[in-house]
Amino acid sequence: MSHRVVGIWRYPVKSMLGEELSECAIGPTGVVGDRAYALIDLEGGMVASAKNPRKWAGLLGCQAAFVDASVVQITLPDGSRARTDEPAIDAVLSKELGREVHLASTAPDDRAFEEVWPDMEGLAPETVIAGTNIGTEETGERVSRFPLGAAAPPGTFFDLSVLHIMTTATLAHLRELNPTAGFDVRRYRPNLLVEAATPPGFVENDWVGRTLGLGDTAKVQVTMATMRCVMTTLAQQELPADRETLRTIASHNRIDIPGLGTWACAGIYGDVATSGALHLGDEVAVL
Repeated sequence: MSHRVVGIWRYPVKSMLGEELSECAIGPTGVVGDRAYALIDLEGGMVASAKNPRKWAGLLGCQAAFVDASVVQITLPDGSRARTDEPAIDAVLSKELGREVHLASTAPDDRAFEEVWPDMEGLAPETVIAGTNIGTEETGERVSRFPLGAAAPPGTFFDLSVLHIMTTATLAHLRELNPTAGFDVRRYRPNLLVEAATPPGFVENDWVGRTLGLGDTAKVQVTMATMRCVMTTLAQQELPADRETLRTIASHNRIDIPGLGTWACAGIYGDVATSGALHLGDEVAVL
């Protein structure tokens, strides 16, 4: 039995719910159309990210999907819809989120986002949290400011890398480790879910530094493990808030990332080495 693609997702607007696909094109910016847009907070210029839930958890109540090659339709929590090509889109989203925002298709040169650190051990190096701190929430949890897209193409809205992959083996292992927590794949927002031809375990850890062949032509260079954050704990759709999902990862899969320290990780990031088409059921080869 070989590894196979069993889930494909893209998220047309950063931090909103996305769309599940049966096929996609893989290009230099990952799944074509992924993170095509983001909201810019007009107070301070930060890129809106649900990693600061006090400000932006409402993004997870909105769902974005392409209606043609360039236009995205956003479904709001009340079921009403708005399109990215409508002149009033900024006003609609500002009203919904309670903050003045601008919908952008290109990230500014000084792009940055905020991230809140839940009060739990093992998430990230203390030197990183302290060195990026810009404030504290009323809960006492610290807030960091990070530059956006340190390893992604200029002008894009990716936090670190253009492609995020998880395996069913990792999700199954997390469920074994903590049967009371909810390890739904939607919490982790991968682009690709791979059915691994292995027993449960953090199989992706061993893929870092390797090349993955996706389908007939696409190839991805695996660059690092995926550091996990507060966003995995937030309520979305019918999933309740659940901090045990993150606490379990922090307790059982802390990975040393060269030059960055030790982080709670699940999944992998990759760069696209060769573009191509990808379909559900396509084989994934570890080269």
